[in-house]
This record gives sequence, structure tokens and C-alpha cells, in this order.
Amino acid sequence: MAQLQGILASLAWPFAITVAWLAGEFGQRWSGLPRISFYGLAGFALAAGQLGVLPPAGVGNALLLADVGFALVLFELGYRINLRWLRTNPWIGIAGLAEAGLTGIAVFLIARAFGVAGIHALMLASLSMATSPATVVRVINEQKSSGQVTERALHLCALDCVLAVFAFNASVGLWIFRTFEDVGDALWNSLAMLGVSAFAGTVFGIAVPAVLRLLGKMTQDATAAFALAVILLVSMAYALGLSPVVAALAFGLTARHRRVAFSQAQRNFGALGELLTVVLFVYVASTLDWRRVAAGGALALALVLILARLLTKTAGVTAFAHLSGISWRKGVLTGVALAPLSVFAILMLEHARHAGVQVVEELRAMAAVTMLLEVFGPVILQRALAWAREIPATGPETPPDARPENRHAA
Repeated sequence: MAQLQGILASLAWPFAITVAWLAGEFGQRWSGLPRISFYGLAGFALAAGQLGVLPPAGVGNALLLADVGFALVLFELGYRINLRWLRTNPWIGIAGLAEAGLTGIAVFLIARAFGVAGIHALMLASLSMATSPATVVRVINEQKSSGQVTERALHLCALDCVLAVFAFNASVGLWIFRTFEDVGDALWNSLAMLGVSAFAGTVFGIAVPAVLRLLGKMTQDATAAFALAVILLVSMAYALGLSPVVAALAFGLTARHRRVAFSQAQRNFGALGELLTVVLFVYVASTLDWRRVAAGGALALALVLILARLLTKTAGVTAFAHLSGISWRKGVLTGVALAPLSVFAILMLEHARHAGVQVVEELRAMAAVTMLLEVFGPVILQRALAWAREIPATGPETPPDARPENRHAA
């Protein structure tokens, strides 16, 4: 009997990944919704807290695989960031600071009004500032979307992630110190961690293209080389206590500006990237327990937070829409496109828990938010891109960089 249980346990993850992949393929075909929504639904249904097929979170190496999948997405997001565009049009960056700041303040005040303790409200606010890069990049790639809303969503998503990492680590520092008298130390430590993480990613972004040029294999072996480098960088970031989010973003951004060109097939890291994407979304959803989500007033708070987050992000971007060169309508749709949150928030909480910061139980509202946005976030993003008319019609695809509306951002 024990031997049979061992065999079934070893098959749990392969079975879950297969089920999720099938659900994504058939679900997308029948409904037209993004595949990752179905990956999340499958992971949530098979989780230890629901059907019990998958082991509890923290058991096994699934978190490591999810981290690698997340880092590949972050590298790709960093690769698509155009610093020259941001310098030419600084109102885009200002809009990002506005929407992230408004969101953080609004979520903090709402959480306090619901009776959440101060330090936990700060963590909730910092995580709410983020936009999930895994959802944004994967939906945009899957829909082959391109245009002003697409490009601005990608750039604002990267900025949101950096701001959220800074704010969340500062909040964790405050939680460790247990006193607001050490605010300066917490902010400085978080800022230093961001700087060192960005430096590590920049070094990789310079070294890897240089090695490929030395070998004369810039084109055919770039995908494997960059995937291996991302895995190494993430491992180093965890070993040294750095932020893998910022390091992977800086790596991708530097690689782009070192004139490394990826083909359309390479941008998703091929079959490896697709497989790790399924693992990432299944793992994230499997960490959620419906009992925790439904406990107390968490669900009611989650609904209020989702609405407030959507309004503040939309208002922050729309306020600077004309100044940054787009219409009010596209400003609103860009703000709506920043709705996804789930993967980023869950992984940040998981790593905080592994680092000994036992605040996960107190952040039930965030668990409820992530569960709702795990399913609906990709759908909201897909609808925003469709209403912006940036998803091409069925037929031969035009490479995004070749489209007229995208040339100025390339």
C-alpha cells in the first residue's frame, strides 16, 4: 500500500501538468479565452486543499521550476523594454509612478478600514502595486497583440514590478525590525538589494552576448544559452539574497541593448518556455486553499481591493494619456490591461514564507485577490487588447515590430 501511495505521489505533478495543458488547449479552442486561465483553474482544482491530487505547497521542487519559468518570462519582459522610448516620452514613466502610487495608497487605506494590522496592510499595498508579468507577457504572446496599449502595458508592468519589489522588501524589513523607527534602514536595505540585483543582471546581459559573439553562435544557440544563463542567475539571486525579479528584468533589458535579436520562436523560449509556463500557473494556483479564501471577511475585502486597484491604475494612466500621446480611450484600456496580479503576488509570498517571514496566514485577502485574478486577470487583459483593436484577425501574422503603430517603440 505504501509503495502504491509512493507511485501515485510521484505521478501527481506529471498528471497535473498534463491535465492543465489539455484544459488550456481545449478550453482556449472552445471558449477563445487565454490558456493560462485554464492552467490556473486546473491547478486550483487539483491542489491539496481541494481534490488533494497535488502535494501541499513547499513540498518537492515545483517551486524551483516555477521560479525558472517566471524568470524566463521576466527576461523576455526586460528584453521588450525600450529605454530610449521612455527617455523620449517621460510621461509614460510618470503615469506608471502615479498609478502604482495611487494603488498602494488606496489599498493601504482600505485594508486599514477593514481592520488589517498596519504592517500587513503595508505588505498588501506593496503587492497590489504590481502587475503580473507572467500573465501580461503570455497573453500578449498568445494573442500576438501589438500597438500602443500593448507596449505601454509591458513597460508599465516592468515598472510596477520594480516598485512592488522595493516596497515589499521594505515592508518585510519593517516586519523583521518590528518598529517604525527603523524605516530608514528598511528603505536603504531594500534600495541596496535592488541596486545589486540590477547590477548582477546587467553583468549577465553584457557577458552572455559577448561569449556568444566569441563563439560565433549569436543566432542559432541564443535561446539555449540565455535560458541556461537565466537559470544560473536566478539560483545566484536566491543564494545571495537578491531579487530574481529585478535581476532577470535587468538581464533581458541589457541583452536587448547589446543588440541581441531573438526570432519569434525564440521569444517564448520554445517548448521549454511553454512547459515551464504550465508548471508556473499550476503551481501558483495549487498554493491556494478555498477555506483560506472564504475565511472571515477576506472575500469581501478582496472584491473591494480588486475594484479599487482597477480604478486607481486606470485613473493613474488615463490622467497622463494625452500628455504621453494617446487618446483617453487608450489610456483607460492601458489601465485596465494592468489588472493581472496573481503569479507575482503568490511567488513573493511563497519566498517570504521560505525566508521565515510567516505573514502568509494574515494576508488572506491577498489569497482571495490572487484566486480571483488567476482566472479573470488574463480574461480582463485579453478584452482590453481586443477593445483596443490590437489583436490581429485570423490569418497570416504580421511580425509585431513590422507594424506601423509599433515602429516608434521599437
